[in-house]
Amino acid sequence: MKLFLPKQHGAWAMLLVPYWLGVIESGFRWMHVPLFIGWLFLYLATYPFLMLFKKKKIHFHAKWSMLYLIPSILFLSVPLYHKPEMSYLGMIMTPFFGINVYFSSKNNDRAFVNDLSAIIVFCIAGIGSSFLVHGNLTNGMWLLFSSSVLFFIGSTFYVKSMIREKKNQKFKWQSWVYHLLVPIIWILAHEDLVALAFLPSTIRAFAFYGRPLSAKQVGVFEIVNSFIFFITMMYSLY
Repeated sequence: MKLFLPKQHGAWAMLLVPYWLGVIESGFRWMHVPLFIGWLFLYLATYPFLMLFKKKKIHFHAKWSMLYLIPSILFLSVPLYHKPEMSYLGMIMTPFFGINVYFSSKNNDRAFVNDLSAIIVFCIAGIGSSFLVHGNLTNGMWLLFSSSVLFFIGSTFYVKSMIREKKNQKFKWQSWVYHLLVPIIWILAHEDLVALAFLPSTIRAFAFYGRPLSAKQVGVFEIVNSFIFFITMMYSLY
């Protein structure tokens, strides 16, 4: 049986980077494994679940939603039993996921607000993987959350400016201003290493704009950029 997998390749970086930055910030524990597996299956379940609201192939998408949701619940029950307070993070995610449901029902998945809501949900998972160990909110959690959110917003700006909005001059300037301001903000906050993590994003926003890159090439460069961000933030949080 061929697996039904999400088509948004950039979402895989959002799935991995914040979560494992949270693990690095808190220190690895064995319960991070079932938590991640449960989080992975939950992510896989959301794609067919959101497709249900488009009212196409309802039985097919309902089947895959359940196939992914059941193991997700089983794996997530392990860390939730150990740290039931983590359920509050799920409650915080819910309204943002509700926004994704709304845009899916309107067949407008590429809306910027929809992307922003998904980014916040993914980055809350970074807080979750750290909270599993600490049991309370820490400065490190807020740093990994805010840096991850800002990084993936920048990625969204960049990808849209290279593909769907490549002829939109207003969007280009919005992207450029954003990519210039974010490192400056981190420098002003005396987080020089975090500012350094955003430098490749700023460079590629200017250097690659207008180049005839395919969607695949844009995606490959973003994978490399996400890896650089992860490694740099790892040293910042460690």
